Amino acid sequence: MPRIQTLPAAVVNRIAAGEVVERPASVVKELMENAIDAAPTRIDVVVERGGTELIRVADDGSGIEADDLALAVSPHATSKLRVAEDLERIATMGFRGEALASIGAVARLVLASRAAAADQGAVIEVDEGVVGPPRPQGRGRGTVVEVHHLFGHVPARRAFLRSAATEWNHCAEAFVRTALAHPGVAFTLTHNGRPVHDLPRAADWRERIAGIFGHDLAARLLAIDAGDGEIAVSGLVGRPDDDVAGNRLQHFFVGGRPFRDRTILHAVQEGYRGVLLSGRQPIVFLRFELPASAVDVNVHPAKMEVRFREPDRLHRLVRAGLRGRFLETDLRAALDMAPAAAPWSPAAAAVPSPSLPPWRRQGVPAPAGDRLPHVPGLESLRPGGDALPPPGGERAAPVAPPGGERAVQMHGRYIVVESRDGIEVIDQHALHERVLYQRLRDQVDGGALEVQPLLIPEPVELSAADLGLVRDHGAALAQAGLRVEPFGGQTVVVTAKPALVGTTPGGVILDEILGRVRALSGGTAVGMIVDEVLHGLACRAAIKAGDPLSQVEIDALVADRHRCTDWHHCPHGRPTSLTITRQELDRQFRRT
Repeated sequence: MPRIQTLPAAVVNRIAAGEVVERPASVVKELMENAIDAAPTRIDVVVERGGTELIRVADDGSGIEADDLALAVSPHATSKLRVAEDLERIATMGFRGEALASIGAVARLVLASRAAAADQGAVIEVDEGVVGPPRPQGRGRGTVVEVHHLFGHVPARRAFLRSAATEWNHCAEAFVRTALAHPGVAFTLTHNGRPVHDLPRAADWRERIAGIFGHDLAARLLAIDAGDGEIAVSGLVGRPDDDVAGNRLQHFFVGGRPFRDRTILHAVQEGYRGVLLSGRQPIVFLRFELPASAVDVNVHPAKMEVRFREPDRLHRLVRAGLRGRFLETDLRAALDMAPAAAPWSPAAAAVPSPSLPPWRRQGVPAPAGDRLPHVPGLESLRPGGDALPPPGGERAAPVAPPGGERAVQMHGRYIVVESRDGIEVIDQHALHERVLYQRLRDQVDGGALEVQPLLIPEPVELSAADLGLVRDHGAALAQAGLRVEPFGGQTVVVTAKPALVGTTPGGVILDEILGRVRALSGGTAVGMIVDEVLHGLACRAAIKAGDPLSQVEIDALVADRHRCTDWHHCPHGRPTSLTITRQELDRQFRRT
């Protein structure tokens, strides 16, 4: 084995560059963070050929003294730390003192600056780790950093870069994250001589979001504000029906620093649980305020990950803040009758984004005759708890249900309701599913779930994997009112089920539930398993498209929706109704 030796400084800097400078976007991020720490009012960013040829970041901040320029490009030299304990109370963006040295090791770096009290500025160059002497330079207050030919003399690293267009998109995203975190600073971004962003100083966060993503998106965001002692979370979040395919519109900040954290991401998903369509992502902009000692930002070379001292506390705060905001907001979806707008292209706006607007997502014939099927669960919907007319009974004449709303069933699947604001079109299955889920949830939480023992247990043969799920989650199934016992081999028997599911076979319910539990990740909490079981029970027991309803059943279902929380969405997050306002009707009929 070769003898151990100390590495030359140039090699050390190259290794550090591998941790700090992953691609041109890493340089944009580091230089913008350094500029922010200089307390500027304006930062200008110029990128050429996706950042591979030139990255230029200029600010009008406090500047650097001429005598400190050589130190600024030296490894582990910083003005932001003095002792090791300072790492536990970091309040600046850049603090390791290695960014400029690392960048200078793999590119030609030019650093020019003038301090506020200095008569003139100075400039220093670093070419592939070789530092030149500082030279005087006449210039205004502030700092300019230019990075030329990134990885120009490191072909192995340059070969791993993507196309110029891809690297440019990453640079634009880095710019957007920093600009979002600091609305009080003006920013500009130029690529290949073309202006992309010109963001003036913003009075609030909504204004900055509007400048980047558009006024249509920003105007629809809901403000949230939640606190727990010295910890607080605030921000703007999208309505559940304003969902998107990816997570590009999810931004989290702590101490002005963008970050990603799995605990916070999970809390957001839980906050939107039941009101967001499965497989879709919400729009979220959140800022966290907490003592510097409660968060460690020094756990990742690129400073994109953080470690919280009390992650569970933050999880509860985010989830409660989202749920509380949704409960006090009218989440009914409005029917968008306007033509769809063209998508917002990355070339036009720097950051890929969904179409803005419209934010919208995209029958079974009724049986002949007057005979009405018995619909499980609707008995409990009638106000007063009276028994509904028996199957085959005559339809009641249309009457106005409580609250003055008039309702009628259309095409065996929709209920049209006259409201004060216009017309509401309800998906009968989605709404009944929400009502049943709410009743089951309330009964489970109150310890009063009504369970129907089966006189003749229903045998169900399972696969080996599903049999393991039943064994692992038997307690959760029982807590939700579904009792399953082993029978021998790979067969189990359903011995009891919640009374609200009516005549729905136990095997059908178990199959629905196991499909949902199977989709959950391992190690899921019992409470989440119970919730999925309740979702499955409600889905299987709810009325279906094509089920004709009596007028009494229609009125009962319409009236009972107001007794549910989050009735605007089914447990899967699908909207239960769409609203057409009277003004929209007047406009369509050209009465205005």
